[in-house]
Amino acid sequence: MTTPTGAELDARAVALDRAHVFHSWSAQAALAPMAVAGGKGTRVHDHSGREYLDFSSQLVNVNIGHQHPAVVAAIQEQAGRLATIGPATAHLVRGEAAQRITARAPDGMDKVFFTNGGADAIENAIRMARLHTGRDKVISRYRSYHGNTGAAINATGDWRRIPNEYARGHVHVFGPYLYRSEFWAGSPEEESARALQHLRRVLQCEGPESVAAILLETIPGTAGVLVPPPGYLPGVRALADEFGILLILDEVMAGFGRTGEWFALDAFDVRPDLITFAKGVNSGYVPVGGVVISNPVAATFDERVFPGGLTYSGHPLAAASIVASIEAMESEGIVAHAKSVGTDVLGPGLTALADKHPIVGEVRGSGVFWAVELVADPATRTPVSAAVMGRAKAELVARGLLPFIADNRIHVVPPCVVTTDEVAEALAIYDDVLSLLDAVG
Repeated sequence: MTTPTGAELDARAVALDRAHVFHSWSAQAALAPMAVAGGKGTRVHDHSGREYLDFSSQLVNVNIGHQHPAVVAAIQEQAGRLATIGPATAHLVRGEAAQRITARAPDGMDKVFFTNGGADAIENAIRMARLHTGRDKVISRYRSYHGNTGAAINATGDWRRIPNEYARGHVHVFGPYLYRSEFWAGSPEEESARALQHLRRVLQCEGPESVAAILLETIPGTAGVLVPPPGYLPGVRALADEFGILLILDEVMAGFGRTGEWFALDAFDVRPDLITFAKGVNSGYVPVGGVVISNPVAATFDERVFPGGLTYSGHPLAAASIVASIEAMESEGIVAHAKSVGTDVLGPGLTALADKHPIVGEVRGSGVFWAVELVADPATRTPVSAAVMGRAKAELVARGLLPFIADNRIHVVPPCVVTTDEVAEALAIYDDVLSLLDAVG
């Protein structure tokens, strides 16, 4: 029997996908997915051997890089020992995973409820907040993404919410975004103060006694890597305390090294009541998510049944991957590396591109979590068209770089283990493509 060539395997992968796989967030007919056969570190490759520099981290989750040997080995060893067990049991690796997560959380957050991913982490955080407070409403931002399940998609602010509005009690506000300020602000301090006043007025108009939680991505990711200005998150915490509302911080995308911190909240003077996490905790090697719970909220359910559960909560393969990931991040200094790469190499490099290319309106971010916002006119800040972004994606892929594209932005989000040489390689590719786009934007 003839061994298939790499090209034949790539073609078969695409053919099977198009025949049988239904893709998310897509009209199905025009899809042309890329075949990926393997990866290592910051690169992936197809069956034919062509390599791509992965500056998307897939869905901004492969924080520790592709195929980290320690994490792969931990999953293999756990599968040989015990591949699955129900969540009602006490299983050592599950407890070890929870302990390592809570050790990185703020003091007084000692329990973890494990889920299968980020969306159901949000669902359960909202459930806990409603049961703890006895209230119903959840305040979240328009510029946000929290997942594709009932309450999570309603808490989301972008277009994906609108065809999926089935859950109750969701109210949205505008958060700070100085480059496109909703508040006519002229400085980060003004933007922060006015966004907080807007939030206060919405709370007052909705009736704060009806609000269970304020749910925020610590740094909104898909919405544009919107780093909060000074005072904003502490101000939200103060409003929550004033009105007896819980603060939920969504760290699904921003957590576990992505911003150069263990949790993105570590860079801000804020302590939430609940933290949601998911893919970054183990780089998505096995589906997992969870809620880190403050002790007062956890105590609500000491004598009261928590009406929620999942068959695969704290799945042993996922737990083993978490333990191995966190241990590798600690022993290899991966979080500190992500911070220094962002501060010393990636941030300055992207800023230099912004200075060079008129199509770049703004660059913002930290660690390995950046957005390059493209505009047709720097004066009016008019976003470039979808056609321009489509060309940007095609040109980047043609040069061997996998991008993360959202609206009029290129999100620059490599694995936390990216090297300075790989950053330089990517910056040269971005420079080349931006030069082309300057002429058409």
